[in-house]
Amino acid sequence: MDFNKIFQNNQLWIAEKLAADPHYFETLAKGQTPEFLYIGCSDSRVTAEDLMGLQPGEVFIHRNIANQVVPTDNNVNAVIQYAVEHLKVKHIIVCGHYECGGVKAALHPSDMGQLNSWLQTLRDVRRLHRQELEAIDDKTKLFDRLVELNVLEQCTNIIKIDHVQRAWYKTGYPKIHGWVFDVRTGKLIDLKLNMEKEFGSIRHIYDLKPLEKQ
Repeated sequence: MDFNKIFQNNQLWIAEKLAADPHYFETLAKGQTPEFLYIGCSDSRVTAEDLMGLQPGEVFIHRNIANQVVPTDNNVNAVIQYAVEHLKVKHIIVCGHYECGGVKAALHPSDMGQLNSWLQTLRDVRRLHRQELEAIDDKTKLFDRLVELNVLEQCTNIIKIDHVQRAWYKTGYPKIHGWVFDVRTGKLIDLKLNMEKEFGSIRHIYDLKPLEKQ
């Protein structure tokens, strides 16, 4: 695409928005009150607003390679804290996608330089679920299942975070959801994870509430 075409597209987008609502950008400038935090992959084929059918201001977004929630990543932690404590989002969504390059790299390890440390977390997911994954003969189903298990693991990483737990105990929110986008069909799939149940099984390890009482 011609680089200048992007700015032409921007002008067309502005005209389209103003034609539908002359005060569109005035309203947009007043602030944001999204109910959703979306954590997805940086893959250029997976755009949050488009696949969710939402408009600017309706979803707070963080994207990285293979939709990781790494405990030592200040970027994702800052996004989650801001979303929970300041925006008061009601839902946090981790959305993976089939045909993910990061997941593929975890299935076929090689030296990828700077990416090695980032992909280590994803390779750990493969290790944790090694028995289930090695029982799958079909390569596509194996690939897809690791995508799904990665979503589960990142949702679990979210419930370990202190400010998420504090909000949970105080308000019952945010609710945490695991989704997968199927790039082969365009379908958005809810994995129907029960994160309250998942947290219950590891609560004795990761629950921070008892520490606050000391």
